[in-house]
Amino acid sequence: MTFNWEGVMPAVFTWLKESKSGGLEIDFDTTQKQAAGILKVQGKGGSRMSGLVGSGTLGENSYLSTKQRLSLLTSLSEVAKEYNVPLISGASAETKEELTRIIEGLAKVGVDTVMVMPPKTKAVPSEKEMYEYFALSEATAKDVHVTIMPYNNPDAAGYHALSTDLLLRLSVLPKVTALKISTIDVSIIETLMLENKDLKILVGVDTVTVHAGLAGACGGITGVGCIFPKASVTMQEYILNGEWAEANKISQALNSMSYLDAQPLLLEYLKLAMGIHHNDVAGGLRTFGKKLTKQQIDDVHARYILAKERLEVLDLIS
Repeated sequence: MTFNWEGVMPAVFTWLKESKSGGLEIDFDTTQKQAAGILKVQGKGGSRMSGLVGSGTLGENSYLSTKQRLSLLTSLSEVAKEYNVPLISGASAETKEELTRIIEGLAKVGVDTVMVMPPKTKAVPSEKEMYEYFALSEATAKDVHVTIMPYNNPDAAGYHALSTDLLLRLSVLPKVTALKISTIDVSIIETLMLENKDLKILVGVDTVTVHAGLAGACGGITGVGCIFPKASVTMQEYILNGEWAEANKISQALNSMSYLDAQPLLLEYLKLAMGIHHNDVAGGLRTFGKKLTKQQIDDVHARYILAKERLEVLDLIS
């Protein structure tokens, strides 16, 4: 199936609930409901989200077991199929062999595109080693009938940066459907687009969505858009139409929340904001991540209220 990679895609949260033993377990029904609710929302121009990202950073990925993760993605694949959008999830490993197994597992549960992150090694791989790692993921993707999205996230701890030369070499591999660039340095996107104007680049940091669009990105993967989907979709509509002033108004309205997307505790912050938005603070506070202090909770609440008030003025609360 061919998908349109222009647009914005939500990196949905994994909703949790108390288990019978008193611990936390995945609430599959609520997770599906929240994902479907986001995909239903239309922007002012009539478009919707163009993809669904599951079990990512905002999806408690680092805290889930392989079994939990695959079960979660199986449930989200039902939602993606219903709304005819690609299901996207990530993969990162220390070795090429481990990466192959992960991609094969993701393909079996309905993932359409795998965001492939650099190898999780302490030593920085050579350019040759890095290319071989991604090239094997592309070959594996071909074997199991999925596509891949090389993921450059140089601002996050633990991920090796991908050079623009390497990204350009990877972009022409047959099963590479797009590049994901998560950095506030949008000049990387501009440099890539100058070399190949046909590239599909998705931005991964909410604070620079408009700037990345101006540099040539065709869409983005959003966390804040899970909370304010109408605003996120409408902003992307304006970007794709080159209506920069209108897009920037929305970016400014979202600013207090977008700031949280670039913080180390983005999962905990944005999940709490989602809970506030849906009057389910207890749900929003349930996370396998770190427990927030009262000061942090109050800050998220204040940021949410500010963004909500600004978006209400623009008629962008769904």
